[in-house]
Amino acid sequence: MVKKVLTWLGIAFLIFFIAFNPNSAADVFASLGGTIADIARGFGQFFTNLVA
Repeated sequence: MVKKVLTWLGIAFLIFFIAFNPNSAADVFASLGGTIADIARGFGQFFTNLVA
């Protein structure tokens, strides 16, 4: 029950954040996307070096 309430509160906060601060929200998501891409590149480089 608590997990369900926290999930809905998180979704509500996300919608609120995007609705009232769209530029900041876009910057946050762009930064997260870049970070995820960097992590993926790091894993790819690791496995390339491991096999080579």
